[in-house]
Amino acid sequence: MMNDFTAQVFIVDDDPCLRDAIALNLKGDCCECTCFENADDCLKRLNQQKCDLLITDIKMPGMSGIELLTEVKRIAPWLPVLVMSAYGDIPLAVKAVKAGAADFVEKPLEWDKFLAAVRLIVKQNSFSNPQKGSPLTNTEMIVLRLIIQNKSNKEIAQVLHRSVRTVEIHRSHIMRKLDVDSVVELVKQASAMGLIPA
Repeated sequence: MMNDFTAQVFIVDDDPCLRDAIALNLKGDCCECTCFENADDCLKRLNQQKCDLLITDIKMPGMSGIELLTEVKRIAPWLPVLVMSAYGDIPLAVKAVKAGAADFVEKPLEWDKFLAAVRLIVKQNSFSNPQKGSPLTNTEMIVLRLIIQNKSNKEIAQVLHRSVRTVEIHRSHIMRKLDVDSVVELVKQASAMGLIPA
């Protein structure tokens, strides 16, 4: 897919054969896949592991693909989601795109089209910023909340008993991981993630 870059891809589908087939096809395309049979397991892992692209089916037992998409957009709004839908689910797929999905592909999958869609999304969303989408560390979460409380780097350094330079580094990592360029964007992103009231 790209030189020196391996995309971390999460695949959510209750059909083990399809999950395995997708993982197999993407493995040869510079992707490392982690598979889940339900949305809940995927959400738990999302807090612990970097993900560059989430691929999900729409209709699944328990939490649906649309519900998963909505939750992902709340906790990780930068993460692109590719939705898979059977032909009869096109209205649902359109709803998914309106809810923030990067794209949708029809089942049964046509592998050439599917791989092209994956390549395009990963190229657009991840290659420019390798840190984008990485989970925030506990310290970064604390720093983020203090930034939101309008604390200066010096004040944050005093609270954490760290140097101002260390706080600046944490701040830089937070901005890169959340893919924002300003404090205003950071506050919006933190609000979308549920860290502060919208």
